[in-house]
Amino acid sequence: MRRFDLAGVGIGPFNLSLAALADPVEQLDVVLFDARPEFRWHPGLLVEGATLQVPFLADLVSLVDPTSRHSFLNYLRERGRLLPFYFAERFHLPRAEYDDYGRWAAARLPSCRFGHEVTGIRWVAAEEAFELTVSGEAPVLAASVVLGVGSTPNVPVPLRELVAAPDVLALHSAYYLTHRDALLAAETVTVVGSGQSGAEVFLDLLRSRSTVDGLRWFARTPAFAPMEYSKLGLEQFTPDYTAYFHRLPGPVRDRLLPAQWQLYKGIDAETIAAIHDELYRRSIGGPWPGAALTPGVEVVSASAGVGGIELGLRHAQQERSATHRTGAVVCATGYSETPTGPLLAGLGDAVQRDGHGRLVVGEDYRLALGGDVAGPVFVQNAERHTHGPGAPDLGLGAWRAATILNAVCGKAVYELPARTAFTTFGLETTEDL
Repeated sequence: MRRFDLAGVGIGPFNLSLAALADPVEQLDVVLFDARPEFRWHPGLLVEGATLQVPFLADLVSLVDPTSRHSFLNYLRERGRLLPFYFAERFHLPRAEYDDYGRWAAARLPSCRFGHEVTGIRWVAAEEAFELTVSGEAPVLAASVVLGVGSTPNVPVPLRELVAAPDVLALHSAYYLTHRDALLAAETVTVVGSGQSGAEVFLDLLRSRSTVDGLRWFARTPAFAPMEYSKLGLEQFTPDYTAYFHRLPGPVRDRLLPAQWQLYKGIDAETIAAIHDELYRRSIGGPWPGAALTPGVEVVSASAGVGGIELGLRHAQQERSATHRTGAVVCATGYSETPTGPLLAGLGDAVQRDGHGRLVVGEDYRLALGGDVAGPVFVQNAERHTHGPGAPDLGLGAWRAATILNAVCGKAVYELPARTAFTTFGLETTEDL
């Protein structure tokens, strides 16, 4: 079996960052596998005009190594687009451009192998290595493993049967572009979900439908609220805050995360403004636009029949229920971490879990493993419960990948600053006044 120093499972932005930062590290043999045929980043949501919510410096490498040949600026240079980008004065990239950048980087990295799915991982004590079972290839050995298997579309329980029905126009927003023509033609459409994806879908339908009558947007949050984007507020997406969050007691972390929803479930202020502008434009010289936006509403039931889709709604503040009929539903209800249980099943009871059955993840993103497993397994974007709201944030991707590489190599391959925020999170035992 071929032996590697490090094997990655999944090639999304975070493991792609790991591959890019590992590329120049001498004598580090790395391989990454992904079942998909190529790198793609949320292809169903590459809506015209939609942008990232983080600056372009949150690419695969720049916040750790701005001299890397895999940086976004080098991508522009090699594409012959550096000066146009300079004149465009864009700090936030179109989503489609980030997707193209990722494919450009993946194609340059020989460690990335697409079209091969890792189906199992087990520890082989005699080899002092993990054995990975890989479709289409012989098994490989690796001294260390990094799981970057990403997330999967989350559909709330009341809507799951509806979305699963093949003859009903009900879908998760991850597949929006696939069904966009049908949604534009539908007499009535309801968007469910308060975050950025819901706002982008609603805005696209507002702009593109010949009429907005029958267009409805429901959100469980108490308001269509902007994402936290103040400069000090954003320091909750720094490694300093991540370390602080990790050191909090588990019950405190569990209470804190839901209260931080505006950090990762809010809407970009420009998107909110664009929705209001479009509604205002449609109100000029005519009746009030027929679109309706209602926060504070939870979908508690859903069914489909001859008359279309029927949603059971509950308004929390009013404590009032209602029935809503619509021709189509788009669930912009976020994503859940892809379960790692099937991959880790070969490690058995060595994988330690907390009282809620979740992985125990160390500050350096290493899983807590017992038994005779002597090698490390790391995770990327499977640790929100231990590391806080920054786990899925692109801006922390390069830092996390560098932290993992430093741990794998046993030395500071990448020098990381000791402090990253002006805010001091928490108190020391004694504080001078």
